[in-house]
Order: sequence, then structure tokens, then C-alpha cells
Amino acid sequence: MLDPITVSVLTHRFEAIVQEMGEAMLRTAYSQILNSSRDFSTAICDAGARLVAQAEHVPIHVGAIPWAVESVRDFFQGRIRPGDVYLLNDPYHGNNHLPDLTAFVPVFVDGEVGFWSINRAHQSDIGGSTHGAYNPAATEIWQEGLRITPLKLYDAGELRDDVLKMVATNVRHPHDFMGDLRAMIGSARVGERRLQALLDEYGPKTVVGAVDEILDGAEKQARDCVRTWRDGVYRGESILDDDGHGVTDIWIRATVTKRGDALTVDLSDSHPQVPGFINSSFPNTMSAVHMAFAYLIDPRTPKNSGTFRPVKVVARQGTIVWPHPPAPVTLATNHCAQDIAESIIRALAPACPARAIAGWGRRFRIAIKGVNPRTRRPFIWHMFHARPGGGACAEGDGWETAGEGQAAGGIKFGSVEVAETRFPLTFEHHEFRADSGGDGMHRGGVGAVLRLRMDVEEPAVANTAGDGVRHAPYGLLGGQDGLPHRYRLLSRGRRPRVLKTKEVGILVRPGDVFLVESSGGGGFGPPSKRPPETRARDLENGFVTRRGRAANSRRRRAQAAR
Repeated sequence: MLDPITVSVLTHRFEAIVQEMGEAMLRTAYSQILNSSRDFSTAICDAGARLVAQAEHVPIHVGAIPWAVESVRDFFQGRIRPGDVYLLNDPYHGNNHLPDLTAFVPVFVDGEVGFWSINRAHQSDIGGSTHGAYNPAATEIWQEGLRITPLKLYDAGELRDDVLKMVATNVRHPHDFMGDLRAMIGSARVGERRLQALLDEYGPKTVVGAVDEILDGAEKQARDCVRTWRDGVYRGESILDDDGHGVTDIWIRATVTKRGDALTVDLSDSHPQVPGFINSSFPNTMSAVHMAFAYLIDPRTPKNSGTFRPVKVVARQGTIVWPHPPAPVTLATNHCAQDIAESIIRALAPACPARAIAGWGRRFRIAIKGVNPRTRRPFIWHMFHARPGGGACAEGDGWETAGEGQAAGGIKFGSVEVAETRFPLTFEHHEFRADSGGDGMHRGGVGAVLRLRMDVEEPAVANTAGDGVRHAPYGLLGGQDGLPHRYRLLSRGRRPRVLKTKEVGILVRPGDVFLVESSGGGGFGPPSKRPPETRARDLENGFVTRRGRAANSRRRRAQAAR
């Protein structure tokens, strides 16, 4: 057994490595979705595919990585060599969904694989029937993009250029794709070098031996936290708007049994799998469960495979949380992942009210394809702006425009200035959406209002992928719901077009304006307990208006009368 100081030092060294990997990625990736919006994650796993460390990037990415490592390791068993680089994106082979391409670099210890250095990054395009890596029309996975099962890209340091050519040929913008892929591999190589330096400094026996103690320590911290919650059987439900193919009000139901220092999360009563792309691959579902658990425990607990040992998951194949192939699954990292997590959090709110979180705004993505008149080059742009508000909790108000809950602030606003420079668009108006956060003792974070003008000279085309128009972010323990999304397309001489959350082939004319009003987060606790001075400050800062404040007062009086 190692001394506690050494274990603590190595814990933080592993965490520093994945953070440096993230910085390398941020500074070298080509696409704005990566170098500005940060839709990527970095991690280290050991030879047993156990998650050792992850950076604070996109929570839904990392929880599924152990299944991906297992898939690559088992497929290439006995054929893994120093200098290799592997790729994977197929959700039926351990990944979340097709746009999240994952690069793996093995790190050798005494001639055997000791660790894996991993970068998972959302691609701007991954082929398939539509641009932008999301296809709301898909009814089977082959319509969603290029499927990469475990694949060796570098063999003992030698690039397999025929394989790279094949992959790059199947995406719409190979130049950007190649730049992003090189950044991913470079990031994973940084992890490899830093791990080798760590092994040289402390010795393989100490570094490898520390992993068990790091994971055991995280497990103990997690169990100590769970032990303080009330025992019982709890139920929570979250409802999705639709699947884009006529199925509406799709439920995720979690029955959570808490006994002592452990949880059993039963998702088997969830909605049967649907034709559309909101089904969740099994690794993605496991990641969503672990994400919910990570949100509820002490934030100082390291997030690794040991952390999640107290949680047992029960699921039934054929449901939305574990579909039979070839069901499409691309939207699942947003929805139903966030909805899985929220059903668990809502279930456990009575057991640990001080740790529960009200509903966050849901994702509503727009991907636009056209030709930039300044360069005459084609472009694909993903809208990461006008993000929704975060849910409130016992500690305070929700974050304003924090983004959806499955990313928890990890995915950022893309730079407005960079977007206007690189793409033919103008941000005419971008500000907080007053009155959108749910009222409560602690208020939900407000969403945003955006007027985005398209400065193309020939028609472009847009797709949408999201949720949250019919079902708003939920209030918790007496807090009120936030407002749902409202997205419209304004064309001169035509009536405003209300955008659905899941549609393809939206014609975008020169000068058209996207008018986006994103949802606010849910409130926490009874509104009557919100101090008057805090309400005055909300009004002064523009988070609420006098009209909205009056409407909330009327709602509170009506609730009290009932």
C-alpha cells in the first residue's frame, strides 16, 4: 500500500495530464465546434479499461469511454504495439454516437499496455444523409453517418494512409476533418508523453499500483456521501417532446432504490424504442446514469471508475435507453441522456434535497450548410449560441445561459466575433431572455434571445436537432418551471416559420433571420422564500421584468389559495 501523500500527488498528476491534453486540443483543432465551443473530452484509462482520470469537459462523453476502450482492446487483443493509434465512433461497439469520434493511444509499461490516452471529439460532419452529423429523418443508424468500428490508423508509428483516405472521403469537409483529427491524435500523444514521464519519475510499480488506491479512495468518498441520504425507493420521470416521426410524450422512468451506501437505478419501465434518433446506445445510457450520480455527490470527489461502483443499473433492451440495432441514436447524447439524468435526480430529490438540481434547458441545435460569398467555399456552421439557462439548487440560482444539463457548462458559447469573421452571418441581437427562469427560493438561470442574420448570397439549408418546446425545464421542491424554447425563422415577405426541434431541409434565403428564444432553467424551493432584496436585484439586472414579476406574484397567490 502506498502512502496517502503519494496517492494524492499521483491523483492530481493524472488530472493535470488530462487537462493539458485538453489545452493542446483547444489550441490546435480547426473547427469552431472544437476550438471555441469545446465539444470534446480527454481521459486516461488503465489496461483494464477503468477510467482513471477525466478533464472537466463534457460529462456525457467520458462516462461511456470505458466501454469504448474495452471494444478496441478486445478487438485488437495481441496486436497492440507502441506507436499505434486507434479510432472508434460506432455506438453499437462501445461509443456514445457517431459524431463523437474517439482516438486511442496505448501507453506501454514493461512491454504491456498499461494505460490508454484518449480524446473524444464531436465532428462538424461525419457523413451520412445530411450535413452536420445530425439527421432527424433517420430511422436506422446507416442514415446517420460513417460507422467506424475499432480501427487501427497508425500501426507501430506507420500511418495507414489508405484507411485515412477512406475515412476522410466519407465526410463533407475533409480539410477541417483532417485538421481536427490531427489535433485529437496530438492531444492523445501529449497524454502518452506525460504518462511516460510520470512512469519514469515514480516507477511503473508505484504508478500502476496507485490506480487501485485512487479508485478505491473515490469509491469510499462516493459511498460516504450516499450513506448520508435517506433510504427508500424513489421514482422520477422525464418527458421528451417527440422523436420527429410522430411519437410524442416519450417517457424516461427511473426507480431508484437507496440502501445504505449504494443505489440501484432501474430504467426498465422507460418508453419502448422509437423510430427517431433519440434512442440511447447502452454506453450512452450508462454514461447518463453516472453523470447524474456525479452531479449529486461531493464535487471534490474524483470522477473515475471507482466513483461509480456504488451504482447498479438495470435496463431492458428494446426500450429507448437500450435499443435493438439498427436504431438511430445520434441525438441521444443530448436527449435522451439529459432526460435519463434528470429522471434520476428528480427521483432522488426527497432523499438528498440539498444536492438535487432543478431542470436545465434542453438542447436545440441548428446546423446550417451553404456557400460563403466572401471565400466561395462551402461551410457547415453549428449554432452554439443563445444557450438555455441552468437549473437552480439549494445553494443558489441557476447559471444564466449555461447550456443544457448533459454538458453542465462544459460546452461554451462560440466567439461571436470569430463566427462573424469565418462565416456569412451577423449577430444582430444577443442578450438574456428576461422572465425565462423558473421562480423559486432560488431562481432558474435565464435563457437568451438571439437575432441571427444569414448573409449568404444563395440559399442555404438548415437542420434542427433538439427538444424542449413542449416540455419545459422542471421546477423542484416548490420551484416553478422555466419557459420552454421558441425558435422561428423570419423571411422578408413571408409569415414567421416556427421551427420544429427535429427537421431537415429547412430552406434559408439570403437575409433570413433566425429568431431564437431559449428556455430558462427550473426554480428551486417555494418562491415565497425568495428575499425581496434579491428580487429587486433581479429586476435591476434585467433577469426579470415588472410584468414578469407581477405574473409570478399572481401565480404564487393562486398556489397559496389552492
